[in-house]
Amino acid sequence: GYGSFAIAILIALSIRWALMEAYVIPSASMLPSLLIHDHIFVNKMVYGLRVPFSKTWLIQLKKPSRGEVIVFKDPRDNQTFLIKRVVGLPGDKIDYRHNQLFINDQLVETAVTPNASDFEEVGELENQKSNHEVLTENLGDHPHRVLHLKSDTDMEVGPVTVPDHSYFMMGDHRDNSADSRVWGFAPSENIL
Repeated sequence: GYGSFAIAILIALSIRWALMEAYVIPSASMLPSLLIHDHIFVNKMVYGLRVPFSKTWLIQLKKPSRGEVIVFKDPRDNQTFLIKRVVGLPGDKIDYRHNQLFINDQLVETAVTPNASDFEEVGELENQKSNHEVLTENLGDHPHRVLHLKSDTDMEVGPVTVPDHSYFMMGDHRDNSADSRVWGFAPSENIL
């Protein structure tokens, strides 16, 4: 009866609140790592457990590390969910100029990815591949591919220092991502 139905709903909501939640990639900002309309499950227990419907931690297990892809609430409206890569940790100095990322005055190493299939995965760019370049970037223990225009971009920032309890976030499609270069830092309380 109704009791079984209520228990099923309670279990489903508990799983969504504490364990995992599904998201759909809405834009090209994370190409080539995540494609538009990709479906992903987010492990909500990685960083800890929050009090339901609040930003207060019941238990915090760890903090985000450089290079991880995380889901967080957009600091501009605290409602929209964004998916970006952690580039800067609290206290880091970030500088992004001429398609080069510097963290604490150290250039983040990249290598050209010679694999033509990178552009097959990002189908809408197939006709623009002569203008774009896919690189492998190493951030901490998280090597990943990034996509950017071969020419200089207007998506530059820095140097800026990441404040306490905040993170500098970037999309992997460096010329097509509204990220920390546009709206500033992601507060730790917004991280899911």
